[in-house]
Amino acid sequence: MISMGIGEIQKNIAILNSLKEVIKIVDKRRKKTVAIIYPATKAGPICELRGKYKTRISEQPIDDLEEAKAKAMMLAMEEKYGLPR
Repeated sequence: MISMGIGEIQKNIAILNSLKEVIKIVDKRRKKTVAIIYPATKAGPICELRGKYKTRISEQPIDDLEEAKAKAMMLAMEEKYGLPR
């Protein structure tokens, strides 16, 4: 884990584009951890965090966010009000 200050990232934002390992951002005045940045993975954290909702979340990337929101809303309304599919 690399420890950096906020100013270092502000000076060189390209660090985040070529991120290979975890970075811990530290406020050097207060000596507190502000954030921890993990490198992006192909699958993303959704697959790891989905827990009991495994059957509801697809592993394929979403192309049209508005369409996905509308579909999720319709499924929720069908479950809530017992509407036929």
